Amino acid sequence: MNSVSSTAAVPALAAPAVRTTAYALALLSAGHFAIDLYAAALAALQPRLVDNLHLSLTQAGILGGLLITSSSVAQPLYGYLSDRFHTRMFTVLAPAVAGIFLSALSIAPSFGWLLVLVVLGGAGVASFHPQASARVTQGVAASRGTWMALFISAGTLGMAFGPTFFSWIPAWLGLERTYWAAVPGVLCTILLWAALPEAPALESRGKRFDITPLKAVWKPLTILYFCVFIRSIVQVSYAQFIPLYLHRERGLSVSHANYILSAYLAFGAIGGFAGGRLADRIGGRRVIMVSMVGAVPFLLLFFQGSGMLSYLGLMLGGLTLLFTIPVNVVMAQELAPGQTGTVSALMMGFAWGMSGLVFIPLTGWASDYFSLHTVLAALAVVPLFGFELARRLP
Repeated sequence: MNSVSSTAAVPALAAPAVRTTAYALALLSAGHFAIDLYAAALAALQPRLVDNLHLSLTQAGILGGLLITSSSVAQPLYGYLSDRFHTRMFTVLAPAVAGIFLSALSIAPSFGWLLVLVVLGGAGVASFHPQASARVTQGVAASRGTWMALFISAGTLGMAFGPTFFSWIPAWLGLERTYWAAVPGVLCTILLWAALPEAPALESRGKRFDITPLKAVWKPLTILYFCVFIRSIVQVSYAQFIPLYLHRERGLSVSHANYILSAYLAFGAIGGFAGGRLADRIGGRRVIMVSMVGAVPFLLLFFQGSGMLSYLGLMLGGLTLLFTIPVNVVMAQELAPGQTGTVSALMMGFAWGMSGLVFIPLTGWASDYFSLHTVLAALAVVPLFGFELARRLP
């Protein structure tokens, strides 16, 4: 029995007639790595963009919030479209679109052009996640948490490598030629076009969106949504502002600051995989509770400590915080198995995106009046509210 959904409120999950193969999982994971590689571009390039275009921290926060909106808040729309239309193009074209526009950020001549590129690049990120995450567990009856953890960890590794990648490219080719960073995304799209088979349609797939299954499980879905929202306040704010914080307030070089962010996100990828495996054994609710309360002391150590001990706190905090990423998605899919694209988008994109839409600009605005150190340290205790919510899960 899969303990990720160990709740009497969860309907039985009927195994569909088709099943995602390990080969398809590998291709989808490669695409997820590429997509999230580009999702990290803005945070990695932001210190240089702030200096070159003389942006305020408020403008930097607006850029981050806009990327979140276009890449995450818009995901339920793509989830609805992918549940309605049977085409793999949502997945196939996404890496090239994200790569081309987000790699061009460094050549934007003004803040206005940055806004345009962020919106277009974010659309590529948004189109990939709902369809791909729904397909990963299609027909998988056992160890669903592990399969989802592999897929999500690939994306988190892409995001972890992103800051380093977008430090190497400007150092190697120059900031004005960072658009060459789009090449891996274009190549990934070519690979997916040539090798990823069209997903067989499920017998239950219809042409109209059916909200009835969501109404039946609205209470646990709402609790899950706000658990993701609370976790994401810390996740997205730190991913966006850690390089700028380390550069401006701790005196690290831009490259060194991005290496620290890469390590933080890489530990998060390990945490996501570990959380998925753990949920298959002890249940998703317990994993969420452990994650929410366990991340806080490590994150506080980062802000209150110094030297390597401080950075170790950041890494372990990221690892513990991201335990819940695959857990929340799988639990939501099992609550509403007929609308997997939509609920995956709610958990992976919409909740994550709404928290970023609110808190990234708010963090930038508050930091203009206080300091990044003060504001980011205050956010470290936010997961405690998620622990209290997780206790209410069935």
